[in-house]
Amino acid sequence: MLDVRRLRLLRELSLRGTIAAVAEALAFTPSAVSQQLATLEREAGVPLLERTGRRVTLTPAGHTLVGHAEAVLARLEQAAAELADTRRGPAGPLRIGAFPTATRAMILPALTSLVDRHPGLEPMVVEIDPARVADALRAGDLDVALVHEYDFVPTVAEPGIATSPLCAEPMYLAGRTRPPESARTDSVLAGCRNSPWITATPGTLCHAMTIRACQAAGFTPRVRHQVDDFATVLSLVAAAQGVAVVPHLGIPTHPPAVSLTRLPLRRRTTIAHREGATHHPAVRAVTRALRSSVPTELTPLTDP
Repeated sequence: MLDVRRLRLLRELSLRGTIAAVAEALAFTPSAVSQQLATLEREAGVPLLERTGRRVTLTPAGHTLVGHAEAVLARLEQAAAELADTRRGPAGPLRIGAFPTATRAMILPALTSLVDRHPGLEPMVVEIDPARVADALRAGDLDVALVHEYDFVPTVAEPGIATSPLCAEPMYLAGRTRPPESARTDSVLAGCRNSPWITATPGTLCHAMTIRACQAAGFTPRVRHQVDDFATVLSLVAAAQGVAVVPHLGIPTHPPAVSLTRLPLRRRTTIAHREGATHHPAVRAVTRALRSSVPTELTPLTDP
């Protein structure tokens, strides 16, 4: 009989690439991960891993088993959701991941609704970069999370993760002067080709969005500052340190010296959780609370 815990380790190895990364993510030692995978190979009766020096890759049989592991883990998540549904209302810890602007604009009002309607729930919020959410969900560190994607930077479907759209918000060019009203998006951005730019830090979706939007307008931005906090970004713009592209939720207030020009670009926020957990009562409860907490100036989104 194949052990589910070992199947999870194999799935994580297929996603993370190294035994060390799996061990770090799941709080194991590398030797413990190796031992568990070796035991799984004996249970399977066929080689699942190929070892070349320090590198480990999956064999064709290993990849096949990972596909089955995804289905098994999703079905177990579904079983847990159905069992939880037999209890009297959502209860217990609920770990919610979110990016900072969503925490302020949507998570806080959603928590108020959750506490009022489901006093047995114990929501716990963790701010996390959307790029790390899938790993945290699969590892069980989060139960549900808000993630985002930008025009020019679509998200890639993650194994073991289910998503549903929540809302969309406009993007703005922040500068010291306002471009002509007749300027098209590409010419608005192109008009800043010689300006210094303020972007998020490399590796974030926001950074990639700015770079790609500028490249689509025909130039690569000359980056002077790399800052993730939008309030600080706007302060830098006000201090004539450069221009930036910011989302609506990143500008609840802005310095008087900053001019905002709306662009036909959007950031979309999505609710993510483990595959199979859609009907878990706690996931349903937080999803309803989040949908009721979307600011009126944003565009609500639903599944197609």
